[in-house]
Formats: sequence, C-alpha cells, structure tokens
Amino acid sequence: MVNFTPLSQHIVEVAMQSKQIDTIVRGGTVVTPAGIAVQDIALSNGKIVDLGEAITSSAPSELDARGLLVLPGGVDTHCHIEQMSGAGLMNADTFRTATRSAAMGGTTTTVSFAAQHAGQKMRQVVSDYATLAEKGAVIDHAFHMIVADTGNGNLTEDIPALIAEGHRSIKIFTTYAKVRQDDKSILDILALARDAGAMVCFHAENDGLIGHMTEKLLAEGRTAPKYHAESHPRAAEIEAIDRMCRFAEFTGARIMIFHVSTREGAEIVRQARARGVMVQAETCPHYLFMTVDILERDNPARFMCSPPQRSPDDQEALWDAIADGTIELVTSDHAPYRLDASGKFAHSEDAPFNQIANGMPGLETRLPLMFNAMVSEGRMGVEAFAQLTATAPARAFGLDSKGAIAKGLDADLAIWDPEVSYTYGPNDLHDNTGYNPFEDTTIKGMPRHVFSRGEMLVRDRRLVTEAPRGRWLPMNAR
Repeated sequence: MVNFTPLSQHIVEVAMQSKQIDTIVRGGTVVTPAGIAVQDIALSNGKIVDLGEAITSSAPSELDARGLLVLPGGVDTHCHIEQMSGAGLMNADTFRTATRSAAMGGTTTTVSFAAQHAGQKMRQVVSDYATLAEKGAVIDHAFHMIVADTGNGNLTEDIPALIAEGHRSIKIFTTYAKVRQDDKSILDILALARDAGAMVCFHAENDGLIGHMTEKLLAEGRTAPKYHAESHPRAAEIEAIDRMCRFAEFTGARIMIFHVSTREGAEIVRQARARGVMVQAETCPHYLFMTVDILERDNPARFMCSPPQRSPDDQEALWDAIADGTIELVTSDHAPYRLDASGKFAHSEDAPFNQIANGMPGLETRLPLMFNAMVSEGRMGVEAFAQLTATAPARAFGLDSKGAIAKGLDADLAIWDPEVSYTYGPNDLHDNTGYNPFEDTTIKGMPRHVFSRGEMLVRDRRLVTEAPRGRWLPMNAR
C-alpha cells in the first residue's frame, strides 16, 4: 500500500476541483502498486492527480503513450556524486553531469554521499554538500552521511540533529584506513541510529583480510589490476556481513548491507532476516552482469570495484536472493573515475592495483540493464522491475513521495519503449566519466520520455533540460 501525506492529498483535491491539469499522459500501459492497466495519468503542480481508463479533461500538454510502458521514475539510493574519496581523490561527476545521466537512464531520484573525513564537523559537511546539489542537481535527491569521525561533538550533537532534520541514513565503512570505524564505534553509531530513527548502511568487508592479501600479493610481485579481486577475498565480505548482522541483532538497529556480491553474503542476510534482524540488502548490475574474468580484458582498471565481481554461481545466487526478497534493491553504486591522471591513474598508468581508484559509472545503465534482464528476457517481469528499482529503494529510505505511480505522489515517470534495441558504445553516457563499462552490451527496452515532478526532462531519448531544478528530499522515519 502506497500512502501519501495530508499535503499531497490536499494538492490532489485542489487540482481535481479546479481542473487545473498541466499534462495528461494518455494510453500507456501503466505499472502501479495495484497492478498493470492501460490508463491515462493526469499531472498537476508536480503531482499525480488522477489515473483512469479515459480521463475526459484536457490539458495544455498531452503525451501519447500508446504502446509504451509507463513506470515510476527510478530511485537510485547508492550513488557517489561530486565526492572526495577517503584517499583524497575527487570523482569525475558533478551533480549536473551525474543527474543528467541519471535522467537519461530513467532515474529521477538519487541518494548520494555527504562524505565526512577525519577532523570535519558533520554539520558543515552536509551543508557544503547540499550547496553543491542545489547548484547542479537536475533531479530530486537525498543524502547518506558517511561517518568517519565520531569525536568533536559529531556523535553527540551533529548527527542526532541532522537525523531529526531528515538525514536519516548513515554509511559506515568496515575497511579503508582513513574512513573505517572500529567495532565499538560501529556499535555506538548503531545505538544512536536505533534511538533516533535512522538506518545504518554498511560497506561490509573485513579490513584485516584485505590488508593481509594485499601485502602478500604485492610482495610476490603480483601488482597488475587483475589481482585486485584476489586482494578482496570473498571471506572478507562473508565475515563482515555476518558481523554487522550480529551487531544489528544485538543493538536492535535497522541496517542496510550495500553491494552484496557473494552467495554466502546473501545467505547470511537471509538467515538474519529469518531470526528477525532488521536488515535489508542491495546488489548492483556489475555483480549481476559481470564476472571476475572481466579483469582479464584490456585496460582492466575500468572494471575495478569493491567488492570485486565474482563467479557465475554467485550471480545465480544473487538472482535467487532477489526473487525471494532477501535482496530488495538493485542500485548502481555509481562511482565515476576517468581513465586518466585525474582519476583511475592518479598514481600513474603503471600503478599497482591498490593505488588504482575503485568504481565504475552506472547511473545511466542500471535501469536499461535490469529492464533487459527482468522484462525483455522475462526473468521476473515488469512489476518486479518497478519494485526493485524504484518502489523498494524509496520505501527503505523514507522517500514517501517517490517510487510509485499513485494519486498524490510526485509525478516522476519513466515512459519506456519495450521494443527498441540499443548496443552501448565506448563513450555514449551523459556523465563525465569518459567510458562505458558495458560497451558492446546490447539491451532491449529503453526509456523514451522522463518526467520529474511533472516536468519533462527527456523527450524522445533527448535531454531537454539540465537546469539545476532538483530538490532535496527529507527521509521520513520508519
């Protein structure tokens, strides 16, 4: 059941009483929480105000969607945008370049990271990041708070106040020297989040195992990018996911495990949920559509990510976990670094694997890749696709006006042509990364038109605005 706020209800009632409809999308096959039907959709003041088989009202703007699928705009709750990494490297995208790319791929809401570094006050970090978003974001957005420093009043003052203001998601790293938290600090943060009504999200890998393997590989002269995967053994993910689930069980906090990549990791989440642990999990397209042998290709740095890609068996286990609800979200983990000295090769093109920035672009490719697998190839169907990529992410993070097509919700629509086929090129995305990791992949089904709060951003596969019109979204308590 999708609910909307009293304010949204009031907007719907006023619009219907006055017949002030701005746009009608006519005759599309509409996917709603109640099912699939050929319907018209009336939009007014940025909201969905009516759905029906044949809306008799007229509007200044009408769009013929016959033969097309009308889906909720995608909600991508794991994106690195205009962010300084823990290693001090700025990623390639500004809010403008990242969110225009998101819109072209059918995504209308992002949740990215206000990243704290040691010595910084979280209040200032969030304020500075919000300024960047206001200046550049084309679509609506919220923020996770990456907590690297719990001292200096951050844990006792800044973070509780920011949670109360609507920043209800915290991200913790269990690895990476400059940002990771030790077990006691993690437990302290979990207790705070439990009491304040926030979610804690984890990059869950065991730091000791990664450090041990990295040192061993470098000592043996195995420094090429392909050895990155061995430096992040599956045991590192397995141990850390289990530990974070146990910590959540102990504290009673709500947690999200980011980018699950292994069969065992998914099974740990499944068992924890069966015990009543409040844990949710996501995975990403690069785990569903790439395997570890991709690091044997030319220029493998472009495919490096953490955790690394795994095996075909892990892929099938992840799909099984999606099917049974163990994994509820598929997000991009968009982490763009250019293939030059400003990005992947900041330490030279011959740098060892541990000095190459990890991450790939994914905001624009996430939805088409998933649509091709789930709808065009029939793996789970269009309703499951909408749930996995829009509805579930919005609900997990309290973005109650997003993620579904229903009266009173924001008029965020992605109108898909299910018949169009497209083969990705080497550099055909609208971000600032300069390459497409899914080059030569052919997909069937692409978003043709995209609306954000009733405003058309993409028409006939062309971006028609990249103005900074996006709004910050508070996360409602769960």
